[in-house]
Amino acid sequence: MTKLRTRTKLRKRTYRGTVVALLAGGLLLTGCSGSSDGNSKAINGPARDAPGTGSGSGSGAAGPADGAEKGGGQRNGEQSQRDDQPDGRVAPEPDYLSTFALDVDTASYGYALRTLGEGRLPDPGTVRPEEFVNSFRQDYERPEGDGFSVTVDGAAAPGAGDDWSLMRVGLATRQADHKGERPPAALTFVIDISGSMAEPGRLDLVKESLGILTDELGGDDSIALVTFSDRAETRLPMTRVGDSRSRIHDVIEDLEPGESTNVGAGIERGYDEAVDGRRSGATNRVVLLSDALANTGETQADAILERIEDERTEHGITLFGVGVGSDYGDALMEQLADKGDGHTTYVSDRKQARKVFVDQLPMNVELRARDAKAQVAFDSDAVESFRLIGYENRAVADEDFRDDRVDGGEVGPGHTVTALYAVKLRPGASGEVAKATVRWLDPETRAPRERSGSIGASAVDARLWGDAKPRLQVTAVAAYFAESLRGESADDNAMSSGGLPAAPDLGELEERARTLAASTEDGSVKELAEAIDQANRARG
Repeated sequence: MTKLRTRTKLRKRTYRGTVVALLAGGLLLTGCSGSSDGNSKAINGPARDAPGTGSGSGSGAAGPADGAEKGGGQRNGEQSQRDDQPDGRVAPEPDYLSTFALDVDTASYGYALRTLGEGRLPDPGTVRPEEFVNSFRQDYERPEGDGFSVTVDGAAAPGAGDDWSLMRVGLATRQADHKGERPPAALTFVIDISGSMAEPGRLDLVKESLGILTDELGGDDSIALVTFSDRAETRLPMTRVGDSRSRIHDVIEDLEPGESTNVGAGIERGYDEAVDGRRSGATNRVVLLSDALANTGETQADAILERIEDERTEHGITLFGVGVGSDYGDALMEQLADKGDGHTTYVSDRKQARKVFVDQLPMNVELRARDAKAQVAFDSDAVESFRLIGYENRAVADEDFRDDRVDGGEVGPGHTVTALYAVKLRPGASGEVAKATVRWLDPETRAPRERSGSIGASAVDARLWGDAKPRLQVTAVAAYFAESLRGESADDNAMSSGGLPAAPDLGELEERARTLAASTEDGSVKELAEAIDQANRARG
């Protein structure tokens, strides 16, 4: 369902069974009655003012998206079902509303590449399918202004009969402005210099990454540097880059590994510096660079997260987590970034560091949307059941979709967010299948905006392999691969356990990826094919 996140403000609902409805670094589908031409639609026009608007201080009106039905006395169409599950629990009737906070993390996929490259299979608990899917370039149209475009398409699942389809819901933001035109950034780097960071590929890579970034930032940007091992220390207060590049480089080069890992102390000091150095009109962000293997001070996420929540709410300071190391505290880093309304990525070499700190710098420090949430409704006349792949912990209560007091996700320029659903259509289904609505707050004015997209039954008739758009096929390969690494069942009769329908074996999946790599001329898809081969060999 959704990512492993601990959002105290979000009321999560996790349904097991044939239906899972959620979405976070991606989108959601909303079933509405009405006519449809049967085609997938990308809606890129001006965003409309959102109904039921509320200020960031909390006057938002709660309620489902337009067209969503409410069941008698139950939450937005939720019904009970008495079919016993193998574990003895009772699965609910499909809830045709799915509401979630958006997310653009990719760390899970990056870490999987690292472990597979070392001849090991990743721990299934670190595999998040949505982060695999969102690691690849997409073909969505871009909006002209801030906010999102919404694209919904799909294809028939191979070998799953006529009733199962894969449905892709995609969001995209406008690309970053030309270099030099973005707002200034005030970045506080919180750097792990604990003993575990002494291993190759950790502190050495962090220092190289920061050196690359220092040369890339503009003169009007600002940097603060905080380090932590058993205690935290400010190495550089917030300083305009301007004529200080040499000084910044010197501080970076002087970093040496210490002893234990007190992540809590580092976060505390980092946010102190970020608040003291906060600049009006700038993008204020804390960047945590660590293997996240906390062993001193506060080691539990909840205690560390409390400070992040306070500063995010009061000052709008967000957290960007950059993970390193072959042993990596994936869950802690993800929870920290989630609470800090940021996102995570993972770097294992210079190439990835350059991609994050140079090629994707605006994506990682600017904002196109605050507190973005999606609500997708499937039409119960057309859809029997559906399951969102991944996003296990990004659920939002349906009635909180338009309550702007409820936290969402932050999305930067040039980002795409994808959600993939397995959808079982009813026999003879026609007309509109689903409608997806995304709601966000303008990053400057905090005014709420919404945009929607929909799909009809005839738009999911094409065969996935060969007929569907290449980027939809890449999305499917990435999702099938992640589900395989998690050990999910892929049998059509066992969809309740979480698998995609009719999953290819790893050998066939690798072949599909190599064909797509050749047709798209995309090196990242070739890298995916190689990772699938490595996983196949690691399994023997």
